[in-house]
Amino acid sequence: MTDAPPPATPSPLDVLTIGRVGIDIYPHQIGVGLEDVETFGKFLGGSATNVAVAAARHGHATAVITRTGDDPFGRFVHRELARLGVDDRFVSPVPGLPTPVTFCEMFPPDDFPLYFYRYPQAPDLVMAADEMPLQAIADARIFWATVTGLSHEVSRAAHHGAWEARARHTHTILDLDYRPMFWPDEATATREVEAVLDRCTVAVGNREECRVAVGEEDPERAADALLERGIELAVVKQGPKGVLAKTRDERVEVPPILMDVVNGLGAGDAFGGAFCHGLLEGWDLERIVRFANAAGALVVGRLECSTAMPTPDEVEQLLAERAGAR
Repeated sequence: MTDAPPPATPSPLDVLTIGRVGIDIYPHQIGVGLEDVETFGKFLGGSATNVAVAAARHGHATAVITRTGDDPFGRFVHRELARLGVDDRFVSPVPGLPTPVTFCEMFPPDDFPLYFYRYPQAPDLVMAADEMPLQAIADARIFWATVTGLSHEVSRAAHHGAWEARARHTHTILDLDYRPMFWPDEATATREVEAVLDRCTVAVGNREECRVAVGEEDPERAADALLERGIELAVVKQGPKGVLAKTRDERVEVPPILMDVVNGLGAGDAFGGAFCHGLLEGWDLERIVRFANAAGALVVGRLECSTAMPTPDEVEQLLAERAGAR
């Protein structure tokens, strides 16, 4: 009788994210307040989850670390993750807490109020340090976290444990995705974000998020301040003014790609997933930022977020069309 072979060791994930998950309930009527909306669509949502979906659309092995309610919407999360190509092994239910639901209103081109229903507590904020899949975190080619996880304990300790396991591995990315309604006050957010910048190698945020993180809203000064605090690559998204990316030795600025806007809420997550794709492909910084910028531009013209994430072919087609139009 021969010994059974040892179980196979799972291959490292390309992209592992941690953070929010929920259900997006988005109106089918544009330019109408929620009180007058008649029909809605239901979609998988949550920033970290959307980034994992976006990276999966580019052909990468992805997973998300998060928690749901033990309810029908939690089951929907698992079903959609599987359908969209994201590994759900690190997603577990929390008895007694509902899966979060998010409503939005759509007033293009730049007004998209969000209404988060994450009461009495969001399941993704009760992830504990002893529940973290530390080996998967350490091994992942990219580990992506958002600052929302720092807004409450016990999630804050779980994130710190994850970064300790990561030990500043290359491509440890912090999404500065600041939502004021999740925090007791802005000063707390600044303190907690500043405390972890030297544990990450890449920071991505818009101008307001940079202001909260490092006290600087001007893109150049914000990028420099992030680099001074230990970040190796700072990316400042400027909306209609394009994107600035800086390392200590390189500066890249790409212009915006203007589109007819339907919903601006998913652009940042599409940017994130495409940015991860460029890093994994080993592209130079300018190509990465141009590609990610185009991915975000595509999603602003679509209603939903997770299911709107583009494929590489769609992004390259948009880039080729805009290059040919110049």
